[in-house]
Amino acid sequence: MTDLHAAAKACLAAADPAEKLRLTHAAWQALQAGELHPDPTAAAPGSIGVPGHPPLPRLVPQRQVPHRGLGTPEGRAALVHAIAHIEFNAINLAWDAVYRFRGFPDDYYRDWASCANDEARHFAMLDRRLAELGHAYGDFDAHNGLWEMAEKTAHSDLARMALVPRVLEARGLDVTPGMIERLRGVGDERTIAILEVILGEEVAHVAAGTRWFRWCCERDGLEPRATFVQLLHDHMGGNLRGPFNRDARLAAGFDSEEMDQLAALAVSL
Repeated sequence: MTDLHAAAKACLAAADPAEKLRLTHAAWQALQAGELHPDPTAAAPGSIGVPGHPPLPRLVPQRQVPHRGLGTPEGRAALVHAIAHIEFNAINLAWDAVYRFRGFPDDYYRDWASCANDEARHFAMLDRRLAELGHAYGDFDAHNGLWEMAEKTAHSDLARMALVPRVLEARGLDVTPGMIERLRGVGDERTIAILEVILGEEVAHVAAGTRWFRWCCERDGLEPRATFVQLLHDHMGGNLRGPFNRDARLAAGFDSEEMDQLAALAVSL
């Protein structure tokens, strides 16, 4: 196999987490070695499908996922599981960005394949931490909100770049510092160390979304700030939540004016 799009499809289709991680790391290594290339003649996919996933966790509406305190090992395991599920979905989101959207420069595909590789490594760290806490991926219910947004934006690379990395994944930049503080309060340094790695690397992932969102805007003759706000209104409704981690978002390519707009929108939407 030399077509990066076909390799991305294979990663998406893998249902077993260990196999998805193996294929992801192998694809990234092959891309770095010059053995995989995006084939400009490859047919773009049709209707979006559900990526491979294991029988568990059971997927339920977000409001049905229980909230547990961090004062017990089970509560901490539930938090680690929720983050692991986000990272598992993020692997699929990154590969779908490679597989679904055609006609980008090579650097676009390298960015998202690199993100997929990072997300796979994050999932592995969290999966090991779950085992240390006496649990495994699939032991708790989860929701499918991240992939639902992938389905909503399957028709538009512009909307995908705006709403998945710059909204949903950027939310991790906002909430992770608070998680770390809560975990510090219960002395869970092992989980804190993992979250600090993830937080640092997610800045680069959101930055990739910013970079390629602006590339799409330039291609389409659109003003980025106004376009982003319009997409938020069109797709997010009243679900834009603050407060925002201004420093991390600025490091991820947001500018001060955008941050001021986000703060105003979080109040008005």
